[in-house]
Amino acid sequence: MKRLLMAAVAVALFAVPGTSDAQQKLKFALVPKAMNNPFFDLARDGCMKAQQDIPNIECVYIGPAEHTETEQVQIVQDLISKGIDGIAVSPSNAAAMAVALKAAHDAGIPTLTWDSDLLPQDKAARAAFVGTHNYDIGVNLAKIAASLKPKGGKICLQTGGASAANHNERLQGIRDTLGGRSGTSPPGDPLKGENGWTEVDGCPLITNDDSATAVQQLQDILGKYADLDVYITTGAFTQWSDNAFRQAVDPYKDKIKSGQLVFVSADTLDMQMQQLKDGLSDGQVGQRPFQMGYLAMQRLLDLKNGKTLQDPEYTGLDVCTKDNASSCLGK
Repeated sequence: MKRLLMAAVAVALFAVPGTSDAQQKLKFALVPKAMNNPFFDLARDGCMKAQQDIPNIECVYIGPAEHTETEQVQIVQDLISKGIDGIAVSPSNAAAMAVALKAAHDAGIPTLTWDSDLLPQDKAARAAFVGTHNYDIGVNLAKIAASLKPKGGKICLQTGGASAANHNERLQGIRDTLGGRSGTSPPGDPLKGENGWTEVDGCPLITNDDSATAVQQLQDILGKYADLDVYITTGAFTQWSDNAFRQAVDPYKDKIKSGQLVFVSADTLDMQMQQLKDGLSDGQVGQRPFQMGYLAMQRLLDLKNGKTLQDPEYTGLDVCTKDNASSCLGK
C-alpha cells in the first residue's frame, strides 16, 4: 500500500498544472526499476543535469519505491494516460513492459529503454536502447574470476529479477565465458563441469534487487559451502548496504585475501569501490548510470525532433580490480 501511495503521489505531482513556461516544456519520464536503489539515483542525477543543460525539457523521475514489476508497468500506463511527452524505462519485467510500450507507441509517445532492454522479439516497441552492453558485464565478471581461479571451481551466481533482461544477459555472459560456450540464449544453462566450473545447488540466487535479501543469500551460501571458490553477483544489491555487507563477509575476509574465495560484483558505486580497496572484493565491473539518465533525455528530444537513433547506444564499462582500484574510474 505504501509503495502504491508513493507512486500515486508522484504521478499526481506530475499532473499538477504549472506556469505557462513550465507547460511549454516537454516532459520526459525516466522510469527506474526502483527508487530505493542508489544505482538509479545516479541515473536520476544525470536526468536532472540534462534538464538544466537542455532548454525546454523537464525530467520526470518516477518509479516504484521498491522493485515491484506490476507497479512499474502501472506507472508507465499512468504516464501514457496523462500524455507524457516521452518515456525512458528500465524494465523489471521485459515481457510485461513490452505491452505497455506498445500502448505508448500507439498513443504516439516516443519511448526508449535504458539499463535493461526488452526481449528481442519485442524491441520494435521502443525506438532504441541506451545503456550497458549487459552481456559484456557478464564476460568481464567471468574474466576476473577465471584469472584468479584458472582451473575453475565451485561457483554461485546471484542475480536480480528473474524476468529482467539485463541480468539474464549478464548470467549468459558469465556462463558462456567460463564454460567456453557460444550460440546460447539468456540466461544460459547452469555450469556443470565445463572447464572445471560447477554451479552449486541453490544457485543462481534471485534477489529481486533487494539488498537485505541479497546479503542474507550471501551469508547462507557462504555458510553452506565452506569449499565455495567463487561468488559472482550481477548487481550492486549485495554491496550497497555497506555495513550489512561488511558484517556478512567479515568471517571470510582472510579467505578473500588469500585467494581461496573470490568475490566479484557488477557496478562501481562509491561504497563498492571502498570495499574493493579494503580487500572485501576482487573486482567490480561498473556501468555509467549518470550518462544513461542524461542521454535518455537527449535521445527522447531527438525522437520528438524526428531524428533516427543509434540502436543500441552503449555507454561503456569500467573494469576495476585490486590492482587498478585507485585509477580505473579516472579519479
